[in-house]
Amino acid sequence: MAQSVIVVNADGPDKRVALIEHGILSELYLERERARGTVGNVYKGRVLRVLPGMQAAFVDIGEEKAAFLYAGDIAQPSDAVTEGDEDLSEGGLPQRRGKPPDIATLVRPGQEILVQVVKDPISNKGARITSYISLPGRNVVFMPTVSHIGISRRVGTERDRRRLRRLVEQVRPPGAGFIVRTVAEDATNGQVRADMDYLLKLWMNIKANERLHRAPVLLYRDLDLVLRIVRDNLSPDLDRVITDDRAQHERLSRFVKAFLPNYADKIELYEGREPIFDGYGIEAEIDRALERQVTLKSGGTLIFDQGEALTAIDVNTGKFVGSKGKTLEETITQTNLEAADEIADQLRLRNLGGLIIIDFIDMDRESNRRKVYRKLQDALRKDRAKAHITKISEMGLVEMSRKRTRESLQRMLTSPCVSCNGKGYTKSTSTVAFEILRHIRREAGHIPGEAIIVNVHPEVADLMRGPEAVAVDDTVKRVQRAIEVHARKGFHPEHFEVKGKTPGKGPGGRGRDGDDD
Repeated sequence: MAQSVIVVNADGPDKRVALIEHGILSELYLERERARGTVGNVYKGRVLRVLPGMQAAFVDIGEEKAAFLYAGDIAQPSDAVTEGDEDLSEGGLPQRRGKPPDIATLVRPGQEILVQVVKDPISNKGARITSYISLPGRNVVFMPTVSHIGISRRVGTERDRRRLRRLVEQVRPPGAGFIVRTVAEDATNGQVRADMDYLLKLWMNIKANERLHRAPVLLYRDLDLVLRIVRDNLSPDLDRVITDDRAQHERLSRFVKAFLPNYADKIELYEGREPIFDGYGIEAEIDRALERQVTLKSGGTLIFDQGEALTAIDVNTGKFVGSKGKTLEETITQTNLEAADEIADQLRLRNLGGLIIIDFIDMDRESNRRKVYRKLQDALRKDRAKAHITKISEMGLVEMSRKRTRESLQRMLTSPCVSCNGKGYTKSTSTVAFEILRHIRREAGHIPGEAIIVNVHPEVADLMRGPEAVAVDDTVKRVQRAIEVHARKGFHPEHFEVKGKTPGKGPGGRGRDGDDD
C-alpha cells in the first residue's frame, strides 16, 4: 500500500518539507531563515496612504515593502455582533455581505491598526493584510474580531457537529468566534477545550504587547514552516513524519507530545545513507516540476508557460497514438482525461495561482467534453487552494483561477536566465554575425585604424571564420579594410565589440569581458 508521509529535510541551510500522498509528491514547501514567510504574523501597523479610488490603503508593518489593505478586509464594530451558523470551508472566514463602506471612513493616514498577513509579498507587490485576525490551532481557529461559530464541512456526522458547537459556545468570549477544523471530529472535548484555552491566552498576550509598543512592530510570529505543516497535516491517514536532522526530530517530538500526543509514535529520524530527498525520490520530482514539459504515462505531454498575468497549459498527444481499435476521438479523450488528473497534481506541486488557461486537445463530442470537465473537477477537490473553473469550450479551452497564497515553485527556486535575461531565448549566432557586419558597414567611416577588430563570443567567431567567411569577405571589399575576428570566452552570446587597429599595435588587445583565444 502506497504511503502518505511528511518528509522534512532540515540538515542544510534551508528547510524543505514534502507532503507525499499515496506515494505521490503532492506539495513542496521551502523556508529560508533569512527570507522566512510572514503569513499568519500579527503586526501593529501605521497607515501610510489611503487610496479611495482603489478602496485600499498602504500600511507600514516594519517590513521592506508597505502592505496592502483592502476596504473589505477591515473589521468593523458591526462585525462583532453578527451571528452565523453556516458551514465554512477549512480555515475560512465568514464573508461580509454587501459592499464595504468607503475606505476613507474606515482608516486615515497615521492611524495605528492591528493587522495580520494573509499573503506574502509576491514579485514587486507588498504583503496583503487584514484586520480580521485568525489564530489557528490544531482543532480550531480563533477569530477574536468576529462573533461566529463555523464547523468545517468535512465534519461528517450531525452528532459530532452538535457536540462541537455546544463546546465552542461554552468557551468563546462575547463578540469572538471559532471555526472548528476537520481534525476536531476525532478529538476529545478536553483536547478541543485545551486548544481553545491556548488560543485565548495567545490573544491576550498579543493585546498586551499591542498596548506596550508603537507601530510598526511585530506582535506575534506564526509557527515556522515545519511545525505548521505537521500541525495541519498530522492525522490518522498519515503514516509518519520523518526528518534527517536530530535536533529537528527532538523538537518535533516535543511539539507533538505536547499538542498531539496520540501521534507521538509517528515522528521518526531518518538514518539512511543517501540524502533524505534522494531516498524518497523527491529531488527528481522537484526537477521534473521545474521543467516546461511534463510527459504523461501514455506518451502525451503537458507544456507549462508561466507568465506575469497568467499560466498557459497546453495538452498534446505527443507519442501517444492510441490503442488498437480506438478512434481518433477516443484517443484524444483518453489523453485529455489523463491530462486532467496530472494538471491537478502539477498545480499543487508547482503552486501555480492566479489565472490559468488549459488548452485541451479539441474534442468533437459534447459528451466527451463533459467527461473531461468532470474529471478535472474531481481531481481539483483534493486541492486545499480554492479553484474556480469554466466548462470546456468548443475549442477545448478551460479558464480557471486558483488562489495564490505564496510564490510558485518556479519563482522560489529559480532566477531569470543570465544568458537571455529572462526572455526565454537568445539571438542565433547567424543573427549576431549579420548584425556585426551591418554595424561595420554603417560605422566604418568612424572606426579609426588600418583594420577593424571584432571581439565576439567563441561560437559567433567560429561562424564568421567558417560558414559565413564569404559574408565577412564581402564586407571587407565593401569597406576596403581588413576585418580580424577574435573569440572572447567571457562574452555573452549577443555581445560584441568593434574597434579599430592602429599601426604598431597588437590584434586589438584583450576583450572587455574575457580573454583572447
